[in-house]
Amino acid sequence: MCGIVGIVGGDQARSELLSGLGRLEYRGYDSAGVAIAQQGRVLVYKETGRVANLAAAVPRHLDGRAGIGHTRWATHGGVTRANAHPHTDASGRVAVVHNGIIENADALRRQLVAMGVELVSTTDTEVLPHLIARAYRGDPLAAVREALGHVHGTYGVAVLFADHPTRLVVARHGSPLVVGIGDGFMKVGSDARALGRGVDRAMYLDDGDLAMLGPRLLQLCRLDGGPVTPRVQRLDQVLVDDDLGDFPHYMAKEIVEQPRSTARALQGRVAAGGVRLAALEDLDLAAFREVVFLACGTSYNAGCVGARMIEGLARVPARAELASEFHQRDAVVSSDTLYVAVSQSGETYDTLAAVRHVASRGGPVASLVNVVGSTIARETGRGVYLHCGPEVAVASTKAFTSQVAVMNLLALAFARSRGVDTAEAAAALRRMPSLLQATVDGTGLGHVGGVAELIRRVDEAGYAFFLGRGPSAAVAAEGALKLRELSYLPCDAFAGGEMKHGPLAMVTEGTPVVAVVPADGHRGAMLANLAEVKARGAWLAVVHAADDTALAELADLSLPVAPSHPAWASMLTAVPLQVLAYGVALARGCDVDMPRNLAKSVTVA
Repeated sequence: MCGIVGIVGGDQARSELLSGLGRLEYRGYDSAGVAIAQQGRVLVYKETGRVANLAAAVPRHLDGRAGIGHTRWATHGGVTRANAHPHTDASGRVAVVHNGIIENADALRRQLVAMGVELVSTTDTEVLPHLIARAYRGDPLAAVREALGHVHGTYGVAVLFADHPTRLVVARHGSPLVVGIGDGFMKVGSDARALGRGVDRAMYLDDGDLAMLGPRLLQLCRLDGGPVTPRVQRLDQVLVDDDLGDFPHYMAKEIVEQPRSTARALQGRVAAGGVRLAALEDLDLAAFREVVFLACGTSYNAGCVGARMIEGLARVPARAELASEFHQRDAVVSSDTLYVAVSQSGETYDTLAAVRHVASRGGPVASLVNVVGSTIARETGRGVYLHCGPEVAVASTKAFTSQVAVMNLLALAFARSRGVDTAEAAAALRRMPSLLQATVDGTGLGHVGGVAELIRRVDEAGYAFFLGRGPSAAVAAEGALKLRELSYLPCDAFAGGEMKHGPLAMVTEGTPVVAVVPADGHRGAMLANLAEVKARGAWLAVVHAADDTALAELADLSLPVAPSHPAWASMLTAVPLQVLAYGVALARGCDVDMPRNLAKSVTVA
């Protein structure tokens, strides 16, 4: 969840580190820090809050040939300057940045204190520079390897030594690191976005890998001392334009980008003759009796939509599982079930743990990710990419619709494997980007039209209720998640049929209820549920197809989306709920792009 950046080579470490941290701020923004080697010393600067606070504190004249930086999302210890990374040993000559969790940190801290070491933070990370300094006998790589031999847990680390101002040592176990190779310099980052321009080749470290980097040096070994053969690959262009342009927030920009991002997800993959998902071509879909999506958060909600699509179109049993629960409960794995890990970053810790749980038990596993070369894609060997471009705002929008789009492709592929005629549905899916464009244009980002009234009602009530059935129940859950993430308001989402089994007790006069009711087979049952909440005095907003005049008349507020094939409506009905969350957060003065206590890439348990 935190971000790591490092550089060795050149003479502009300060500017490179700060720009890299700016690109990684979506991963962690409680505090930030840098360490730069200069004239036989390691100079460390740390600040709480945003990277801008750090940039103001680091002297402009300060530069060097090597440095490391970090943006923190607090796990151990509060948000303080002392707890910010980098951490150093007592002499200040070894500096470390770390992502992950050291599980035996308490025991190591006690041992260090017993040896007379004075610890100045409450973090698990601080043990690392002290362990490394005690193991250091002139060889940086050997010192890091020896120190990590005492550590249990997960880590991605970058280490800077005052004695070696043109070297960095990096290591990975359970937390991603990528090494970027440029002309006369090397960089390291917790993801490829940190590397910036000028890097055209990369090497993704595997668990147990260590590397010592210099301007033109790459020395690799394993934690056990064994050799590693470098696997350097061309770095795909990951830094698509992510400037804000005329948008006030990244979330606004990314909502508007959804027609284009969905078009990229579908491009070249769907035609009248069938569906092509190259990463899955080695699989016989007809042989699978079940599909299980493994995911967390927004990706889990997308998986619930995808499961309903596979069941509805292909008549194959399908479900979504919370990855965090799946691997913890030692779930049963079946060889005739296709497991699909879903993660925007491709690094989500719990989802990766679920992948390894399946793989260790011989189950077939594929993945649906956005980041090329990410750990989940590499470990599954069947990474289906979203191609939706970088998503900077912590609350996912375009990744959700792109995930659903690719799951819809998977549903079509399973249907065709069962001999189902999918020509009409495939043609309708190809039209979705233009329908999304019409829906985005009509929604107005909360500043015009009916959504503004809904924003006002929810803001004043301090609560909202979301309802849906079938795939729309998952869309309703995603709408509630967005509102919680961004505005910090309590809200609930329920399947429509569950209302009378308890949740209806929460509905009183004026309660804002947001119902997702596309023109699918659940519409009739949802009408009965809407009558139930209306009878209790609810103020009812309904997301529906624009040509459904009956629903428009029933609702206190009509939120129309472009009419579509009912199987694919979830990509459209999600948009007004995204705009609702965005608008309520603005109304309440919340940070839209970086909500409190959350980070974009969740790489800790």
